[in-house]
Amino acid sequence: MRIAVAGGTGVVGRRTVEAVRAAGHEAVVLSRSTGVDLVTGRGLDAALDGVDAVIDTANITTLKATEAVEFFTAATGNLVTAAAEAGGAHIVLLSIVGIHRMPVDYYAGKLAQEKIVETSTVPWTILRATQFHEFAGQMYDRAKLGPLHLALRARTQPVAAQDVAERLVALATGPAQGRARDLAGPREEALDDMIIAFARANGHGGWIPRVSLPTAQMKGMRAGLALPGPDADLTTLTFADWLARS
Repeated sequence: MRIAVAGGTGVVGRRTVEAVRAAGHEAVVLSRSTGVDLVTGRGLDAALDGVDAVIDTANITTLKATEAVEFFTAATGNLVTAAAEAGGAHIVLLSIVGIHRMPVDYYAGKLAQEKIVETSTVPWTILRATQFHEFAGQMYDRAKLGPLHLALRARTQPVAAQDVAERLVALATGPAQGRARDLAGPREEALDDMIIAFARANGHGGWIPRVSLPTAQMKGMRAGLALPGPDADLTTLTFADWLARS
């Protein structure tokens, strides 16, 4: 199969590209570095020529609902339109567990993105996954007050990005499912503990204060709204084991 990966240079996107190739398929990377701009649609039609499936892992770094909605509406809208024109390639969208319970901030954009896929004319599958193990490192880098790193409080059940990538490829090579079963890690973790553990593993020995951000999204995560339900598929790699391997 010929499988395109939107956002194929990101955290889960590059692992998805590797998983596509490891499964014996041809990977087409959709990113600005390969001449494709999802927001404007530049280069998209040519890139999707002959493609059997499209995995959408494209992302934007923002906490603002307006920016997230604008990005995902444009990027995924162009992707769906181009896929339809290319013969109706199967679209597989990566989304996030629990966003319907907190349709705010960045998650408002993901909900808008899901709606575009759900109302499209192409075969589609949506996989909602929990936050990645890699989320701890991202928050360590981004959540800072001057030189001081912050450990943000939240409840999460993190999953390895590699496991998510492999599930996306398995879905892309099969028939469209609509909403697939949610995917989550093996157990619940405290995000602040994860951030501090990541920092210690990377040689940071200083004080990292635990902070509860007042944003609606983080309040929802502290309330457990981003945790999977009892019917979710669970992986086996814990955050501690992933960190030891990393």
